[in-house]
Amino acid sequence: MTATLAQTTDGSTDFAASLQRHAGIVRKVAATYCRDPHDRADLAQEIVAALWGAWPRYDRGRPFSTWMYQVALNVAISHVRGESRRRRRFEPLDEDHHHLGQAPFDHETDQLVALLHAAIAGLDPMSRALAMLHLDERSHAQIAEILGISESNVGTRIHRLKQRIRQHMTGPQRPQGA
Repeated sequence: MTATLAQTTDGSTDFAASLQRHAGIVRKVAATYCRDPHDRADLAQEIVAALWGAWPRYDRGRPFSTWMYQVALNVAISHVRGESRRRRRFEPLDEDHHHLGQAPFDHETDQLVALLHAAIAGLDPMSRALAMLHLDERSHAQIAEILGISESNVGTRIHRLKQRIRQHMTGPQRPQGA
């Protein structure tokens, strides 16, 4: 699809090159919001179409990756909201998704990764976006720009998010001092 875009329209060569350079963002966002491989592919196509539609309004003074995250996350969050209205059920993570990036099999690590994915999957769409960007090691300033919130709000939300994920992964804790 990228090659076709590059050959058809003025200005699309820059778009195609930028899209190809940052294609991992599209895959990462789609994987964060869709567990089913077919749904992931559909969402990735929706994201690319939205990026292409928004391309004429892209401010070349901003980093492409920041703009791309912003568009991709908006599309993904809208997609998830639409899907949740259509079906109100929990979808477990694909088994093959748990092992991405892992070399040797480690049962304990596998369980922790599964718990982390389950904790993230249970978050609202905005918190899921925040978790993905934080795990992608984006700065608070970048996250703030992508999500359209203040840097201090990013810090507060990340702190609360870590607490929720920690609680999910360790189970209910007794109050301290008890």
